[in-house]
Amino acid sequence: MTTTSPSTAHPTGGGAAHRLGLGVLVDMPWSGKGIGGRGTGFVDTDDGGDIHPRLRAFFRRHGGDFAYAAHSFQPRSRALPRPVDYVRAYDRFGQALPAGLPRAFHHTELNMGTPEHYDRGPAAEFANQLHARYGFAWVVEDLGIWSLRGCPLPYPLPPPLTGPGLEIATRNAAQAARLLVPPLHVEFPGFTEGGSFALGALDAFEYFARLADDADVWVTLDVGHLLSYQWLRGRTGPHMFDGLEALPLHRCRELHLSGCQIVNGKFRDLHHGVLLDEQLDLTAHLLPRCPQLLGVTYEDPVFREDGRLVEKSRRNYERLRALVAEWQGQDRGPL
Repeated sequence: MTTTSPSTAHPTGGGAAHRLGLGVLVDMPWSGKGIGGRGTGFVDTDDGGDIHPRLRAFFRRHGGDFAYAAHSFQPRSRALPRPVDYVRAYDRFGQALPAGLPRAFHHTELNMGTPEHYDRGPAAEFANQLHARYGFAWVVEDLGIWSLRGCPLPYPLPPPLTGPGLEIATRNAAQAARLLVPPLHVEFPGFTEGGSFALGALDAFEYFARLADDADVWVTLDVGHLLSYQWLRGRTGPHMFDGLEALPLHRCRELHLSGCQIVNGKFRDLHHGVLLDEQLDLTAHLLPRCPQLLGVTYEDPVFREDGRLVEKSRRNYERLRALVAEWQGQDRGPL
């Protein structure tokens, strides 16, 4: 059940990447049979699991909008993940997509930001076995602390912004990239005030660039995560573009946009499907500055029973589609 993957040149290689266009990433928690929360999760069935009917309706209505698709890993139980426990549901996720649509995978078990000793072997092998079945174009995970002493955190914390924290996170990212068969995209972490906290005083943009260069990895820039850090630093309004040149833009292969909101002057990464104008402005700023960019990913859409996006999200979703189409139209292919 493999799909076609884009070419994956080495991060330090020359030439521009082929532009895929707009993609979609869906968080897929497991729920009780017939219960789907927002309708984007997997549901338990007697034969191994399925996607929620509302998500199938969304793909029927909007699947043609996208050039690739991905879902994030959510554990089905506390047991060590085994592909046999997931592939029936993952097969059905793929079957709901347009035929031949490339797929990627958002991992949550590599735990690259942790300062603790952590065995990434099982998480990497799980992803590799899935890749052998689905041909993932890439695996992406936030550079965060996803668990401590085996206990998952409700929201991944940024790695310690210190010299030792940078050394450890760099080794972790390099190790994860070596262990994975598909390319690894290391995602800039979130700094949502009130949802996470950061330790250390190093500049996060410079920290991330040093890690990407020293670990020699591709990166994903989540536009909401970038804005969350800018807001934390007091860089709002026209100052939201300040300091972006420090990021490893030459290594960026993917942009993420998920629903965000400003609440009482604080930035909130709510994943509610509604994009801010600032996210589109920052995306427009980044597109011409990321020569290796493959695609722009709309993360966690929210939709009705019939699969139609909720009304509040439609305006800026259409603006995003137009922005990405214009960028993709400028693609002249690999040099």
